[in-house]
Amino acid sequence: QVQLVESGGGLVQAGGSLRLSCAASGRTFSSYAMGWFRQAPGKEREFVAAISWSGRIRSIVNSVKGRFTISRDNAKNTVDLQMNSLKPEDTAVYYCAASARDYSGTDDHEYDYWGQGTQVTVSS
Repeated sequence: QVQLVESGGGLVQAGGSLRLSCAASGRTFSSYAMGWFRQAPGKEREFVAAISWSGRIRSIVNSVKGRFTISRDNAKNTVDLQMNSLKPEDTAVYYCAASARDYSGTDDHEYDYWGQGTQVTVSS
């Protein structure tokens, strides 16, 4: 069992930065692949970024490539999403997710555990 708690969301002006963090409980965090998803009002949940259990494999959606970076610290049981050059269209609730696979990508059905989400609002 893994419990996930996101933090770091908030209100920021366009062009600004935020760093989201997801803290995981459980001693087996290092064996889980991790992902970030987001859901804007009236839209379906979409993939943002993923990282393998080792951190060697990473993927990121094209719409945020070059602006967002995913990273993890297995010693601290955390996975972060650094978001730079934020745009109003990045406004959404951001969710952290854990997968028991070595690596999971864009398919949210491959993720076994989810956090409650953190709101990110980017004003123009």
